Amino acid sequence: MPQALIRSIQRFQAGEDGDGIRLIAAAARAGDPVYLAAIRLFEAEEQSHAVRLANVLRYAGAAPIGGDWTKTVFELVRRGGGLRLELLTLMLAEVVALRYYRAVRDGAGDAYVADVTAEILADEERHVPFHLDRLRQGFAETPLPGRVAAAGGWWMMMVGATLVVAVDHGNALRGLGVTRRRFVADVLRLFRPMVTAVFGARVGAGGMIRSRR
Repeated sequence: MPQALIRSIQRFQAGEDGDGIRLIAAAARAGDPVYLAAIRLFEAEEQSHAVRLANVLRYAGAAPIGGDWTKTVFELVRRGGGLRLELLTLMLAEVVALRYYRAVRDGAGDAYVADVTAEILADEERHVPFHLDRLRQGFAETPLPGRVAAAGGWWMMMVGATLVVAVDHGNALRGLGVTRRRFVADVLRLFRPMVTAVFGARVGAGGMIRSRR
């Protein structure tokens, strides 16, 4: 496995490897035991992703790393913001992961690596609608100006996060047959309908109010 891809997977593995304490606590404060149980299952799956990626690294003759600066930034942004901010920030990583794991699955050129990342991708594809539905419920009673502002802020965060990943993982992506430009475009294309799903059809893709014409 190329060194650039190993380093990239190490960083994604570090991002998957967490206990989810803040998200679980925020879900507990929401007072919905069914949702809390679902979040616990989600976190268990995320931890299983970390284990599987660690196995991929060992298969490649490498080892997991202790942490990554991008994970630290995400955790700082999420801190103390309540369930909605937790989920909005979490979704940035989930959407990026959709495109990243597809790139590894399709471009790694190794059956074992492709199988592992295909399994993780399938999990992520189930996670995204689950989180979107909760966010939609969370913003359902928010007045339109508040939803527009939140959508605009979410877009800015998504663009920023995607650009950072494209730059930091660019060499690995190139080795997988995906340019930085293509990666960014694909992630934002995935994200666009999610904004509408959460904030409603009147809030446009860029966080603006759509005309009713």
